[in-house]
Amino acid sequence: MKTVAVIGAGITGLTAAHCLKAKNIPVKLFEAAPRVGGVVQSLRRDGHLVEFGPNSILETSPVISDLVRDLGLEGRRMYSDPAAEKRFIVRGKKPVEMPASPLGFVGTALFSPWAKLRLLAEPFIPAAPAEAEESIAQFTCRRLGREFLDYAIDPLVAGIYAGNPKALSVSQAFPKLHALEQRYRSLLVGQVLGARERKRRGEVSKQEARKFSFDEGLQVLIDALRVRLEDKIETDCAIECLERRGAHWVARLPCGHAVDEGEFGAVLLALPAHKMAGLKIVDSASLNFAALGDVYYPPVASVVLGFKRAEVGHPLNGFGMLVPEKEGCHILGALFSSSLFPNRAPKDEVTITCYIGGARAPLLPSLPATALFEMAERDLSIILDIDGKPTFRHATVFRQAIPQYNLGFAVFRRLMSEIEDKAPGLFIAGHARDGISLSDSILSGHKAGLRISDFLANCRPAESQSLVA
Repeated sequence: MKTVAVIGAGITGLTAAHCLKAKNIPVKLFEAAPRVGGVVQSLRRDGHLVEFGPNSILETSPVISDLVRDLGLEGRRMYSDPAAEKRFIVRGKKPVEMPASPLGFVGTALFSPWAKLRLLAEPFIPAAPAEAEESIAQFTCRRLGREFLDYAIDPLVAGIYAGNPKALSVSQAFPKLHALEQRYRSLLVGQVLGARERKRRGEVSKQEARKFSFDEGLQVLIDALRVRLEDKIETDCAIECLERRGAHWVARLPCGHAVDEGEFGAVLLALPAHKMAGLKIVDSASLNFAALGDVYYPPVASVVLGFKRAEVGHPLNGFGMLVPEKEGCHILGALFSSSLFPNRAPKDEVTITCYIGGARAPLLPSLPATALFEMAERDLSIILDIDGKPTFRHATVFRQAIPQYNLGFAVFRRLMSEIEDKAPGLFIAGHARDGISLSDSILSGHKAGLRISDFLANCRPAESQSLVA
């Protein structure tokens, strides 16, 4: 059987390769960077555990649990502290707990009495035409009102996408939300009935899914996959061109030389959209990824600060906090990292992870680290009542962080599907297509592995010979 080439060894590519190897399908991973894992990286320094990118995984599917078990990591997996399930939204420069129940919603200070009454009208608002594309801001104002946009959806969008609710497409960025309206004509009704359907399928919504990491952070998962695939990985190996030869593919380096595996039976592109845009395809079907260069990836800075526990007035008794744009802060939000998992900070200290930039303020991440530290420290001191200087500082900047599923993004998804249809044996997976969360990327890689396995099983020798001829 011909080898499968996986281009891109982030979590999507690693998961796909693991799936293929488990099915005894030869696989080779090519990664342009000197390390695998992409944005997933952990660092232990001065007693603090720093996550460069994602901080946890949502256990939304049995596929994710199976991956942990297959890698022998169940003993190192750590679920988030149940006492840290509270989430806060900043209003009036103070964190206000998000209501977790209907009764809590009635009593919350997060929304005005008018906003609460406005929600009662939601089940009676007609659904938009299925073919209409709205921004998440338009959708929210129509169904829930302006105050919910400002103090619920705007900070949520900043926390998930580092995005702009006026630009993000509700059908592309929040397809399940769009589907609730189309199917049930009401978000409130759909939440109840949709939960029953997920239970029958054995799935869990992202809002209800358990969060987990590992004793030394998410790097543990990357290291386990790297060890499992050690002899299958080529780092510092940027593939510049793919050439189709009949039923097979040849991958070429920038110098024009083919990589030493020769021809591949299938190729998986597990790359960011802007990386795919620069990939040259030599094929009679005139394939062209150039349009994917228009997918917007705003820059984001992750700023990790440590403080003396006694100098932080807020109890940090939750997952973290999100900051609405109307609050006029520099940070998009913050995770209470040392409240989520143990051993994230030295004794009598805390670790807080902040995010700066995104579509809201794309110029800020280009500032020096000292400026980023000062902005984060200033906002945290006011919001969390901190009376003391940081004991620890670390910053990581992603120049192109998260793909924005903005209005019109369906064009990019159609392009990727059309390329797959025109080029049998070429597959695309990852956050540029299948969702931006870490769990989304794991599921995308797993599904890609299954698709490739089915393709190879159904590719009969006679068909291959006719294609070559």
